[in-house]
Amino acid sequence: MLKSDKDIFTQRQIMERPDFECYHYLDPVPPVVDFHEHAFYEIFFFLSGDVSYIIEGRTYQLRPGDILLTDNRDIHKPDIRPGKPYERFVIWIDPGFLSRANMFGLDLTRCFTDASEKKYKRIRPESNVLTHLRSICEKMLRNRDDAGFGSGTLSYVYLIEFLVYLNRAYFTTPEDIRRDVTENEKVNGVVAYINDHLADDLTLDRLAEACYISKSHLMHQFKTYTGLTLYQFIIKKRVTVARNMIHEGTPVTEACMRCGFNDYSNFLKAFKREFGRSPKEFMARR
Repeated sequence: MLKSDKDIFTQRQIMERPDFECYHYLDPVPPVVDFHEHAFYEIFFFLSGDVSYIIEGRTYQLRPGDILLTDNRDIHKPDIRPGKPYERFVIWIDPGFLSRANMFGLDLTRCFTDASEKKYKRIRPESNVLTHLRSICEKMLRNRDDAGFGSGTLSYVYLIEFLVYLNRAYFTTPEDIRRDVTENEKVNGVVAYINDHLADDLTLDRLAEACYISKSHLMHQFKTYTGLTLYQFIIKKRVTVARNMIHEGTPVTEACMRCGFNDYSNFLKAFKREFGRSPKEFMARR
């Protein structure tokens, strides 16, 4: 099946702007989106549709108004079923820009870092906050194409306002919404082990032994909950982390070795297969 331009857009690795981008999409026909990851932070603001979202082995059953936070290490994919229009806002933020925004005296990355630590990526804002967040998104979109005086400054003002209310919503989201998540404790443990031991020899035998699970059960359950085979997940995770390291200035060969690739040629093939370009080409387009 051919992918639409929007599907290619969704899985884009390089931002057109060096700071942030905001988009609104409404698809009457569900697009086909593969597992992917970004070199930036993503805020996925779900508005309508019949959608569940897989992030690192956990499947979130979405309600209109739910917001998902993914960082630049998360492997994720929406499962979009037909019957309802699929509508969402998507905000992409460069990690460096988000860190620099702390100059305002606020750690605006708190919701992202806390979500990563807790391995739980969803926010379900109260109705009044939800309405306000949506209005800010609409203002960002209207301002995007405005060439009037101060429009560039306003775009940052709107983003900072959005992030302030997003953090407030994150830290007041009740714990009981975790009931809308499909997950498996053993698979969660395997994913965590992979994330913490990328430089190691992550064989099936080693993972099964380290996580106290039989090899056959591990292979079956891992595919069931993550949507990927064990090998596919490990390779995706390794090239994703290597890409982030290269983006931050780590030499390519060092990133290759630190992410568990013992053969440089295999690393280059995997990197190009995942991102559509070599590490050198990726750096040239940053």
